[in-house]
Amino acid sequence: MPDIARSAAEMIGGMSPELMPETWVFASIPDPELAERLYPHSLASFAEAEGTSMILPVWAAEGLAMRQITLTVHSALDGVGLTAAVSGALAAAGIPCNMVAAFHHDHVFVPEAMAERALEVLHALQAGAQ
Repeated sequence: MPDIARSAAEMIGGMSPELMPETWVFASIPDPELAERLYPHSLASFAEAEGTSMILPVWAAEGLAMRQITLTVHSALDGVGLTAAVSGALAAAGIPCNMVAAFHHDHVFVPEAMAERALEVLHALQAGAQ
């Protein structure tokens, strides 16, 4: 297992963002039966009062197409600063994002049309931290 980055500088310096090939859609599914049918195709889901929020492949839902950028650093679950730095850099560039933190990596979802620019912004952020 690789070394775990704990400080903001270590996490940002080691994040090595990679643009994943798939296109994803964020959707709210108010119908529980439909949510159950879509669940096997979802990357992630979260139950909310208004329905089940899901990240789905574009072919499985209609809506805004998003691209996934995985930050390949193995950041500590109690590490502080990575999400703020990433979302702040993207916000400064006018790029909206949705952050998803998983056990091993953090993932950034950006509008498909802005994905390449987002990757440039994140590589510049990483270079500035090294």
